[in-house]
Amino acid sequence: MEESRQAPRSPVEPLILASQSPRRRELLERAGFRFAIVLPHESAECGICSRETPPELVARLAWQKAGDVAQRVPDGLVIGCDTVAECMGHILGKPRNREHAGEMLRLMRGREHHVYSGLCLWLRPSDEHHVRVAVSRLVMDAVTDRELEAYLDTGAWEGKAGAFGYQDGLDWIHLLDGSESNVVGLPLELLDEMLNALRDRPEIR
Repeated sequence: MEESRQAPRSPVEPLILASQSPRRRELLERAGFRFAIVLPHESAECGICSRETPPELVARLAWQKAGDVAQRVPDGLVIGCDTVAECMGHILGKPRNREHAGEMLRLMRGREHHVYSGLCLWLRPSDEHHVRVAVSRLVMDAVTDRELEAYLDTGAWEGKAGAFGYQDGLDWIHLLDGSESNVVGLPLELLDEMLNALRDRPEIR
């Protein structure tokens, strides 16, 4: 007889996702977590510094988002996350418009690139917080302009770091190394690792 699989639980309740991303919400739901959503203010989701490396940028923005929401909840565990792509030293966030999306895709065409996600867990009411970064390495085929234009016409690039969604099943983007869920927008393997570290602490259990 097959044993029923228990849904994963946060070591601190309630679990709160500080994000408006439907992809992050879907990833957490598919993983079986029960959670609430509290949106960070827009001011917590911006602020690119030209001197920051991609890991530094996503770590800071994840911290900003989690910290912003944490100040508005009395208790629980807040998850903040931010994701960007990087190619040839250029940080690629969400495209402003179709033209900007095309520029990003043409930069990555035929090249390797990386996707970075900063992940912050913020405990309330103690305000203890932990930040780590996941990275995945990908490559895009040397697709034609016609193929890129056809993809841009779909609008599927909107709101996605690097102007593409790995979850959209594009056969011209390939994961070489790292987490698939990280590319989608929430590194579930890293999240599990960070939650387990909290579970192992007797004062939190």
